[in-house]
Amino acid sequence: MKTKQQYFYNALLLTVVTLLMRTVSVGFNVYVSGKVGAEAMGLLSLVSGVYGFAVTLATSGIHLATVRTFAERLKLSGGEENKKCLCACLSYAAFFGCLASILLFALARPIGMYVLKDARTVRALTMLAFTLFPIAVSAVFNGYFTAMRRAYKNALAQVTEQAVKITFTGYLLVIVAPKTTEGSILAILMGGAVSETLTFILNLVLYMLDKRHFKGIRQKKSSSKINVSAIALPVAISAYMRSGLLTIEHILIPRGLQAYGAGSAAALAAYGTLQGMALPVILYPAAILSSFSALLIPEITEQNTIGNKREIRYIAGRAYQAALLFSIGTAAIMLFLSGELGEVLYSNSEVGHFIKLLAPLIPIMYIDTATDALLKGLGEQVYSMNVNIIDALISVILVWILVPHMGINGYLVTIYATEIFNAACSICRLLKISGFRPKIISLFVRPLFAAIGATVIANLLLYFSAAHTSTATTLILHILLVAALYVTLLLLTRTLPVSDIKWLSESLLCTNKKHLGARKQVNEGTQ
Repeated sequence: MKTKQQYFYNALLLTVVTLLMRTVSVGFNVYVSGKVGAEAMGLLSLVSGVYGFAVTLATSGIHLATVRTFAERLKLSGGEENKKCLCACLSYAAFFGCLASILLFALARPIGMYVLKDARTVRALTMLAFTLFPIAVSAVFNGYFTAMRRAYKNALAQVTEQAVKITFTGYLLVIVAPKTTEGSILAILMGGAVSETLTFILNLVLYMLDKRHFKGIRQKKSSSKINVSAIALPVAISAYMRSGLLTIEHILIPRGLQAYGAGSAAALAAYGTLQGMALPVILYPAAILSSFSALLIPEITEQNTIGNKREIRYIAGRAYQAALLFSIGTAAIMLFLSGELGEVLYSNSEVGHFIKLLAPLIPIMYIDTATDALLKGLGEQVYSMNVNIIDALISVILVWILVPHMGINGYLVTIYATEIFNAACSICRLLKISGFRPKIISLFVRPLFAAIGATVIANLLLYFSAAHTSTATTLILHILLVAALYVTLLLLTRTLPVSDIKWLSESLLCTNKKHLGARKQVNEGTQ
């Protein structure tokens, strides 16, 4: 029971922090863009594309490898091999962190001059090279805290990093940096570099304090080798290839839109509206689900290590229930209030149009997130790697074929096709290896009708009310109204049984009484 309570508290904490960080990040980006102008933001995007690949090389799948390594060894040895696990993970991270730093430092000038074709990017890339090692090592500590269920330490590191970045970047932009495009870029990147370095130091201190939990446990020097590469490299290779394919895709989309007949500015505007405005709104609520899903990895890894198939099926049932109930409700809100979201957030009706078109895809995107976490916990990262590579390849091919003939609608078709393909492959694999058998009626059909009923009732209530203006206040009230109606209908139709509410309160409060009936009912309803 203590493990359940710890899981829920960690997930709730990560959810709050993730939502806060995303909100602050969006606001900060708005401030920066207004401060430095469009040219500097475009130049920053060029640098960020190269830097993103460098970070992928520096981390090379070490976060997942750390989570799974510590979760497995902790279950088997009770903490006796922690030091050995940490040394193995840090050695891997140090190698790739140093490799990425050296490569970016050495290639900064050729990349800036001949690939990005802008000399102002050279100094920025050179400076960013020194941040890659701290990022790689910090990924190890983040994975360790996740495996040990110390989510509050990851949350503390995230909040500290964001606070330092905003404060220091704002200071440099206003007081120190020269009022030039290159000076603004260097100020923004330097703020990020300082925050990454301080976060690395904080993570190291938090780890040293965390070692006290294992005081008195003798560190065993077993002969068994800890092979971090077996877990990390498949993930890394997938990330390398997927990142490269996505880069090609992002180059092809504006070119395809121009071939369709749009001018250069119009093509970038259409792509920016969909990719930079509508999709972030669609993915914003996913922060809630992603926090819970990330913490499933050590939970499912422990049960897989001891061969507890029944508990694996139970966790999968809970994960699917939560993912579908949440995602279907979210999709209903996005679909019903798409116009208001576009007007209030961006004062742009086209954004609302794209949100409406993408809203039906939300349950597929969100359930794929939960499935991916379950597969990683079961050691299926190689399979996920193959699916992700094929997914990215299909995306490039479809963009190349469809966008020049269908315009932005061709990109929408591509998003739908690749998301459905990825989710279908992942779900089929999970069902095969776990033995989990979901009941479509209770997990999908009834929540769908509850969501439709909630939006219809809300539409009728709003039609007879005076709240028709698109303001932030009315938008929030409308979202709360649909959400309340949705939850009410879930309870009335017993799609969300009262026993589940009791189970949740038991898990959070860590009471001694075990609601075994609730668990039995969930197993019967989801397997």
